[in-house]
Amino acid sequence: MQFDSLLITGGAGFVGSNLAVLVKEQFPRVTVTAIDNLKRRGSELNLARLRDAEVDFIHCDIRCVEDLEILPDFDLLIDCSAEPSVQAGVTGSPVYVTNTNLNGTINCLEAARKQGAALLFLSTSRVYPIGLLNQIPFREDETRYHWEPHTGETGCSQHGISEAFPLEGARSFYGASKLAGELLIQEYVHSYQMKALILRCGILAGPWQMGRVDQGVITLWVAAHTFKKPLQYIGFGGNGKQVRDLLHIEDLADLFVAMSQSQAHWDGRVYNVGGGADVSVSLLELTQICESITGQRITILPAPQTSSVDLRIYLTDTAKVRQDFDWRPTRRTEDVVKDIHQWITQYRQTLGPILT
Repeated sequence: MQFDSLLITGGAGFVGSNLAVLVKEQFPRVTVTAIDNLKRRGSELNLARLRDAEVDFIHCDIRCVEDLEILPDFDLLIDCSAEPSVQAGVTGSPVYVTNTNLNGTINCLEAARKQGAALLFLSTSRVYPIGLLNQIPFREDETRYHWEPHTGETGCSQHGISEAFPLEGARSFYGASKLAGELLIQEYVHSYQMKALILRCGILAGPWQMGRVDQGVITLWVAAHTFKKPLQYIGFGGNGKQVRDLLHIEDLADLFVAMSQSQAHWDGRVYNVGGGADVSVSLLELTQICESITGQRITILPAPQTSSVDLRIYLTDTAKVRQDFDWRPTRRTEDVVKDIHQWITQYRQTLGPILT
């Protein structure tokens, strides 16, 4: 580890808390400080984990400049804070998502600049335009949709979406706010020689994610099977064949360790990060996996209407990040589901009111 002191925003959330704990376990001498406003229900459960891992915690809000002025010294800021729902602002005001994801990122950039620190920014695959992704030719089989090979679209192949995919078009307020943050980071790199990396993550999953219908779908599916609660196949005809790739949070932590050891690439460049086609699943296939692992069958009804921000398929082409950091995911979809189910079972009484 080439960094001595880490500040993790969103540090009581799913990604932030797991990175904090996993990094501290692997590098005990590294100082790790997690900050969070504890807005998301269930984030308070991570405070004991952070304390047990000897991660310092500060209750503050990245939208408040004054909060960030009293932080301890750090040489790397990992920005995991976000309003993560692609549905944010679709039927109401976008103010909260833009305040958090854009103004909050500006405040984090300033905090890092003043400290002379590097920045690792967790962006999203949702920066890619919805219309272009849904226009990619596809076919349907018994359990999922597939993109047709040789679509001719720049940045799209049988391996998934690469960093070269076009960015023109609407992408949701969530995606737009994260893309705007990316652009600002690259200006800070250019103007202040800040060391920075941008990770466009697909679905991240694993224990300690408080899943709900608009974010954390893998946990939502496992929890519904565990607690015998009904679900819906929403959108695209209600058949459950829409597809995503997913990445176990521990695979993301492994990638961070690899990136922290080699700072030659920390020049504001962008990486698409996900499980790729090999670690992908449709909702219908996820149901089958959950039934096998939990031993439960539940009612899942069709809800055919498709949201304006939903995607039929998204797969991540990870060629660039694999080449630069000699990294690839090692956990499969079944591993993710098993780990989430084990976590829910272990904390069933505590998690029941939150996950149902």
